[in-house]
Amino acid sequence: MRLFYSVVIFIIFHSFVFGQNTILDSTAVDNRYREDQFYVSVTYNLLGSRLNGISQNGFSSGFHIGFIRDMPLNKNRNVALGIGLGISTNSYNQNLLISENANQSLEYSILDKKTTSFSKNKFTTYLLEIPLELRWRTSTALDYNFWRIYSGFKLSYLVHNSSKFKSSEGDILLSNISDFNTLQYGLTISAGYSNINVHFYYALNDIFKNSANIEGQYIRMNAVKIGLIYYIL
Repeated sequence: MRLFYSVVIFIIFHSFVFGQNTILDSTAVDNRYREDQFYVSVTYNLLGSRLNGISQNGFSSGFHIGFIRDMPLNKNRNVALGIGLGISTNSYNQNLLISENANQSLEYSILDKKTTSFSKNKFTTYLLEIPLELRWRTSTALDYNFWRIYSGFKLSYLVHNSSKFKSSEGDILLSNISDFNTLQYGLTISAGYSNINVHFYYALNDIFKNSANIEGQYIRMNAVKIGLIYYIL
């Protein structure tokens, strides 16, 4: 968790410094400009390819922040590669109960709303992310409002995770659950005009390892994220 918050402070600090330099240099025309960008994104998180019986409830959200280095590939500088570093926190409200038995081994079960009353059941992941993008845009050295389509691949490293269940009969709080996949990866696309764009992420691997199962049946599910992304030049 300390690493997560340290990266947040680092990104915010450098965003401020970068913004100051942008203002000072805004009168100069740079024909070798780059679209280096800080980004902030808010997403609605879905669970795809779910095991039968698992359903979502409430609003599952994601918050993402980071920086992408732009590397133009052509003379017009409207096609580029981008590589970045970011962090995110993602929550998933659903009916999969994660608990421990008397031997402190993990157990999984599907909550039935008809027989179990609970006010909250969710798991949360904190990720260190490396986005890789192929970038197309209509920008010029003097035009900061332009169309863009950024498609790519995102590799994520799980820094921390937690699970929270709350009911009138008691609470279950767990963290650093070993059955979560440490490495997660998926496809991304961002598209739109000017600073605010639509963003989509589809995970290519599952949230849980094969060791997570209910009566021998693997708990298969992947992350799907839909939202908005804001680019700060």
